Formats: sequence, structure tokens, C-alpha cells
Amino acid sequence: MHHEPKVNNADTYPEGGLRANLVVAGSFSSIMGGLGLMNSIGIYQAWISTHQLASLSSGQIGWIFGIYNFLVFFCGIQIGPVFDARGPRLLMFIGTALLILTFVLMGFCTLYWHFLVVIGILGGMGTSFIFIVPVASIGHFFCRRRGAATGLALSGGSIGGVIFPLVLETMAPRIGFAWSTRIIGLITLFLLVPGVLLVRANLPPKAPSPASPKAFLPDLSILRDPVLALTTLGVFFIEWGFFIPLEYIASYSLATGIDRRTSYLMVVFLNAGSFPGRWLPGVLADKIGRFNTLLLTNILCVVSVFAIWMPADGNIVVVIIFSVVFGFASGSNISLVPVCVGELCPVQNYGRYYTTVYTIVSFGALTGVPIAGEILHRCGGEYWGLIAFAGSAYAAGIICFSAVMWLRRRGDLKR
Repeated sequence: MHHEPKVNNADTYPEGGLRANLVVAGSFSSIMGGLGLMNSIGIYQAWISTHQLASLSSGQIGWIFGIYNFLVFFCGIQIGPVFDARGPRLLMFIGTALLILTFVLMGFCTLYWHFLVVIGILGGMGTSFIFIVPVASIGHFFCRRRGAATGLALSGGSIGGVIFPLVLETMAPRIGFAWSTRIIGLITLFLLVPGVLLVRANLPPKAPSPASPKAFLPDLSILRDPVLALTTLGVFFIEWGFFIPLEYIASYSLATGIDRRTSYLMVVFLNAGSFPGRWLPGVLADKIGRFNTLLLTNILCVVSVFAIWMPADGNIVVVIIFSVVFGFASGSNISLVPVCVGELCPVQNYGRYYTTVYTIVSFGALTGVPIAGEILHRCGGEYWGLIAFAGSAYAAGIICFSAVMWLRRRGDLKR
């Protein structure tokens, strides 16, 4: 059943126009640069696992990217309420500075703790700003068309996930890893500047009470609502599974005998699939319902993991098909979840709700990749256990979203 988001005043949503469309354009450009790092992180994992950190286990290296994923979501504890109170400009500037610093310093990394600090901490924090602020800003301008507008902006991250791996794969063997990352940093800066200039808020600032020490903490009391609690749990599970193919598809390809260039291109194929996967489900969601669409796309994720990736056995064509199908299906993880959360709360409280949900989800993002790396280690380098873990996480998410839809339908019938 299609539910309209909770609105206090429909007149506050322009649903288009020059100002709103410029916000979407600025968000698209900045997300192309900011989430481009997140969407191409698999190629960095594959590179440092076979170069700088070749002597370390998959589980150890997994913590670098687990911390990165964790901070992308966890930093929302501060970013969400500050956005509500101050608007987006300062936050976009901070995110831009952190990401550029990440790329500059990455070229000097040689030791484990270097990568942990630079990619894990600096990169995760910088990406968090560019992930949260544009999405929240779009929520100020669109209600009825929010799914399509958010999906369109977030599809920019998929283009970044195509460009960055191609640059690294082409440049690194010729000019070295350090200069390749600096070139990517320059491209990122070029893409982030429009976001700093164009992303704006539409609603007046909502200042937190200075007397309240909880002003910048997640509000766990909202989880008393079983619909919101199950939504949060479902998102936790799908994020548990989402980062595993994203970060291990290149390493899997290398380990199963696929040549280096094609292995790195698997990240490109995945992001190419996720480009329409972030936009088209958003358009569909505005017509048939956001939770309905999220459920359908996650069913496709489970099918792609268990029916395509599990039996692939290093077959190049099958792995490419999996990358494209999973990329398309999992694109909704990023684009639809914020819209679904917005459907469960008034727009004035979106920052608080979003912060609370993603504070909890961040622990799934933290542990998923290291757990998968440890499973890979325990399986002696065989990937079947890692694949089964990713698919099972998605299956658990589907159960939660199905329960959410049943509860909401039952609530409608009671009314």
C-alpha cells in the first residue's frame, strides 16, 4: 500500500523550480565526488591487499574499510542536528576539506595504521558529510517527488564509482599509487565545489536548546514505534550485506583467476548497474510506494547473491552479470532508505530520525566487512562462506521490511 510521507505543511515543498533543481544538481555533483570514494573502495581494498599490506590477513585489512563504512553513517550523530540548526553550507565545506585531505595523505600511506587513519577515519568522516547533507537538503524541497529527486542525486555516486576505478587502474601501474590518488583527489575537488555553492536548505533553521545535553545525541525513544524499530533493524541487516560485494568483488575476481584489469573493472560494472538502480527505483517508489520498492529490490539482491554469485566459480561472464544485477538491485540501499525514513517522520524532525536510525545502522557497516574478511580467512581463502553471509544478511532485512509492511497495513485497516 502506498503511504504518503508525514507532512506538516505541503506548501513548504516547491517540488521543482530553479532553486530546487539547482540543489539536486549540486547534490549530484558533490555525491559523484564524495560517494565516488565509497563506491570504488573495493579497488582500493584489492590494491592494498596485494601491494602495501600484502602480508596481512583479509580480516585485519577489513577493519580499515569497516571503520570507513562505520564513520560514514555514525558521524550523522553530529551532522544531522547541526544541519537542522545551521543549514548545509559549513557542513559541505568541512566534508570537502576532509575528503581532499584524505586523497593527499593516501599517497604517503605505507603502513597499516596509516591506512586506518587516512582511509578509515578521515575518509569515513569526509564521506559522511557528503552523504548526509545533500540528501537532507533535497528533503526540504521535495515531498511527492522525493524518491525520484534523491535517487537522481545519489546516482552521481555511481558515476564516481565508474570514473575513480578506471583512473586508478589506468594510472597506478604507470605513475604509481600515490600520484594516482592525487589525481583522483583533484577530480573530487572539482566535483565537490558545485555542492558547496549550490546545496541549500529550504526550511528555517531549527536551533537546539542550549540547555539540553541531548541536543546532539540520537533519540532512541523513537524506536518505541515498532515500525521504526523494524525499519532500523532491516536497514542494519542490508547494510551488513551491502558492503561485502562492493568491497570484495575485485579481490574475489583476482582470487578466482580473472586477470587484474578485468578484476578491477568488476567494480566499474557494479557501479554502472547501480546508476539506474539508484534512480529508477526512486521513480517507481513514488508511484507504488517506497517500502514496496525497497522490498522488491532487496529480494533481487538475495537472488543475485545466491543464484548468480554463489555458483559463478570465477566465470568472467557470470561475475560481470552478478556485478551489474547486484549493482542495480543494491542501488536502492542508498537512495530509498533515507526516503523511507522520511516517510515515518515530520520533515522538521528528519535530522533527528535519520541520525538515530543511522547511528544504529553504522555498527552493521562497521562489522560486516571485517566479519566477511574473517570468514574468508577461516574458509582458507574460499569465498563461499563470505557470499553466504552477504546473502543471509539481505534475507534477514527482507523479513524485517515484510513485517514493517504488514504492521502498516494493519494500522491502516484499524483506522
